[in-house]
Amino acid sequence: MGVPLRIVSYNVHSLRDDLDALASVVRELAPDVVVVQEAPRRWRWRTKCAALAHSFGMLVAEGGLPSLGNLIVTNLRVKVLDSWSMRYPLTPGRHMRGAAFARCAVPGAAPFVVAGSHLSTDEAERPAQAALLKPALDACTDPALLAADFNESADGQSWPLLASSLIDPGGPNTFPAHSPNRRIDAIFIDPRLTIASYHVVENPLTTRASDHLPVVADLLLPTTA
Repeated sequence: MGVPLRIVSYNVHSLRDDLDALASVVRELAPDVVVVQEAPRRWRWRTKCAALAHSFGMLVAEGGLPSLGNLIVTNLRVKVLDSWSMRYPLTPGRHMRGAAFARCAVPGAAPFVVAGSHLSTDEAERPAQAALLKPALDACTDPALLAADFNESADGQSWPLLASSLIDPGGPNTFPAHSPNRRIDAIFIDPRLTIASYHVVENPLTTRASDHLPVVADLLLPTTA
C-alpha cells in the first residue's frame, strides 16, 4: 500500500479573481500540499502569502519573493524538513522567474521533495529555464514532485525535458478556466511514488476562482521501515 498524500497545483492568477471562491475550492479539496503559481511576490509579500495560506487552512513552507511568485503551502500533517528557492536569469524585458522547493515528511512515510515553478510565456526563454530546473530536480535524492504552470503543452521543448525522469499522468485541459482548451498545468511524479488518482477540477467555483483550473494528484508514499 503506502501512505496517502494529496497535492494540488494551482495558478491563482495573481489573486485577481474571486478570493472566497479560491479559498473554497482549496478547502473542499482538503490537500496536504498546495503548490501555487502567481502568489504574492512584491510589497508585503510575506503577509500576503501567509494570508493566502491561512485562507486555505494551511501554512507557508517556502516561496513568495525568493522564488518569484511560486509558493508551497502545507497542512499541519506535513512536516517541512528543509526548503529553498532558486531564480532563473533575467531576460531583459521579461518577468524574472524561479522555483520553490520543500523537503517534507508525513507520519509513517519516507521524505519527499515538492517543487513548484512557473515557466516563461516566451517560447524562446522557457527551454533555458527548464534546463536549469532539471538538474535541481535530479539532485534530489528523495522522491520528487514537480507542480508547475509550464506555459506550454506536452509538445513543447521544456515539457518533455522536465518529464523525462518523472511521470506525466496526462489529464484534461487546464486553461483557460472558463473554457479550457490547453493543458499547460501539470504535476510530474517520481516513479517511486504510486499514483492513486489524478484529475483536474472544473466546476462553477473554479471558473470564478482563477483563470486556470487546479490539478489534483492523490499519491501513496513509500512507508518507513
